[in-house]
Amino acid sequence: MSPKTYAAIAGVGHYAPAKVLTNADLEKMVETSDEWILTRTGIRERRIAAPDETTSAMGAVAARMALERAGIAPADVEAIYVATCTPDMIFPSTACLIQAALGASRAYGFDLSSACSGFLMALDAAAAAIESGRVRNALVIGTEKLSAVTDWTSRNTCVLFGDGAGAVVLKPSDRPGIRSSLLGVDGNQADFLSIPAGGCKLPASAETVQNHLHTIHMAGRETFKIAVNTMLEAAQTAIARAGLTVAEVDLMVPHQANMRIVEAVAKRLGEGVMDKVFLNLDRYGNTSAASIPLALSEAFAAGKIKSGDKILMVAFGGGLSWGGSVVEWL
Repeated sequence: MSPKTYAAIAGVGHYAPAKVLTNADLEKMVETSDEWILTRTGIRERRIAAPDETTSAMGAVAARMALERAGIAPADVEAIYVATCTPDMIFPSTACLIQAALGASRAYGFDLSSACSGFLMALDAAAAAIESGRVRNALVIGTEKLSAVTDWTSRNTCVLFGDGAGAVVLKPSDRPGIRSSLLGVDGNQADFLSIPAGGCKLPASAETVQNHLHTIHMAGRETFKIAVNTMLEAAQTAIARAGLTVAEVDLMVPHQANMRIVEAVAKRLGEGVMDKVFLNLDRYGNTSAASIPLALSEAFAAGKIKSGDKILMVAFGGGLSWGGSVVEWL
């Protein structure tokens, strides 16, 4: 019997636009304050992409870094999975545009839309493709230009979101790298977090633009409660499926949405868990599908990850959707 093939992370990369939008800047745009934003979210600043800086362009930069760290040439890439809810256009897919930008002439690719949980959804799909033997490597990219779908007149949402990208390269391994995964959705609660217009239900029109229906709408209080509960369950299940205890997790990389959500989840997981959490939301805000891979890459660059570490990643987003995954760093 042939030995089982596992999927493991072989390289990570990230990209953030140069422009910084601080809380002080937002004080000049809407009725808010640095104190109000910081105490409710933990966010101090976020990055904003230039007008000609697209979702695919940012994703390509993060992908090149991940490929270089993995020692794989773009021409040898076999699959590209892109998690995004802000594609350059409805079609062709962002994955196609990134494939062309990289020169990954042998790769197939597609987009996966599951908001802030999208990266973990794409990671699971790519891992399954490698474990089945269908591909020998895969790029998994989370990339978002949320500034393009943010209502900059709404203080309840414009303070939260930013732009950026993160990427990982998966390769086969004889040891488990992606040790577990838990994914879920509940479309009955879709209205809590959505962009109402721009699809076939509400096509673009002067009325939808005037009413800001092409921007992010969020029921903040309801979303907070559900986010804490579902992220906690996803984390606990992913840890159990990996055959670990909470104490055996070395690093937690959560979706960087809101400091109060992260703190609530960490507290319920157990004493000392918050000390293991990697955070960069104070500098980037919520970058949706880019959030976890961007943070994972920064954690690696900062020397926070070493071989053998067990890393918990957990997310919650529109859909409603959620996910948890435990990765062992090889």
